[in-house]
Amino acid sequence: MKLAYYPGCVAQSSGKELDLATRYVCRALSVELAEFPNFSCCGSGFVDEANEVLNIALNARNLAIAERAGLNVLTICSTCQGMLSLANLRLKDPAVRSRVDGALRPLGIEYRGSVVVKHLLQVLTQDVGLDAVRAKVRRPLAGLKVGAFYGCHLLRPADELAWEDGEEPHAFEDLLQAVGASPVYYRGRVMCCGFPIQFVKAETASRVAGRQILDAKAHGADAMATPCPLCHISLDAYQNQAAKAVEAPLDMPVFHLPQVVALAFGATPQELGLSRHLVPTDSALAKIGASAVA
Repeated sequence: MKLAYYPGCVAQSSGKELDLATRYVCRALSVELAEFPNFSCCGSGFVDEANEVLNIALNARNLAIAERAGLNVLTICSTCQGMLSLANLRLKDPAVRSRVDGALRPLGIEYRGSVVVKHLLQVLTQDVGLDAVRAKVRRPLAGLKVGAFYGCHLLRPADELAWEDGEEPHAFEDLLQAVGASPVYYRGRVMCCGFPIQFVKAETASRVAGRQILDAKAHGADAMATPCPLCHISLDAYQNQAAKAVEAPLDMPVFHLPQVVALAFGATPQELGLSRHLVPTDSALAKIGASAVA
């Protein structure tokens, strides 16, 4: 299987450990990642709020690059998935398509609309398949209770993304079970992490993140895992602020989705960049016999 790899901005900068883990998992499962350095940012949170048509054009350009190579797109960011998928959807409107085509024409770019955008979670559970994932497990995550945190953009709008229930999803939990972990079900798993308002109302954002972590903790989670690097920032990097906002100790390790899978495949914490996390993952690693210092 060969896919156009769209890592997004965070995985190429502050969240490089997400890229490391993704590459490890894809190598193990024989998923070939075709890289395109000329992919641009998806524009979420900035361009999309200022100029919707420009943002659709940006993503149509990204999709056109993959289309020219005859490849569908793999993304590891829920927000990027949302923006790329939205572009595909909005381009069905003839008025929008006309304006976007006009913006791309001077660049010599045309997008015909044939590219499918899938998040890594979809690729692992739908295309690779859980049986193939199980076959690669070398270190079952037995005894580790993990609260999947889907966040907002991976699931919604459910009627347009059309792959999981926006309120009661199960793909992430299915994947956790396939690698030997015990999934923890809690209401906050499909709620917002607070990141969209982090730079506008920081205290409110921290309170939102803190509540989701407390919810997972109250249901017995030893760790959380998320398919979105922005959710990871809220839950991990800003966890100290979240603890202050909810006035409770949290101490919750937070993994990127491919890190959980790669650990089960036998990767070391060093190979997965776990030392880059702000909240230590030692307590979770101890449960599966993976030392943080090797």
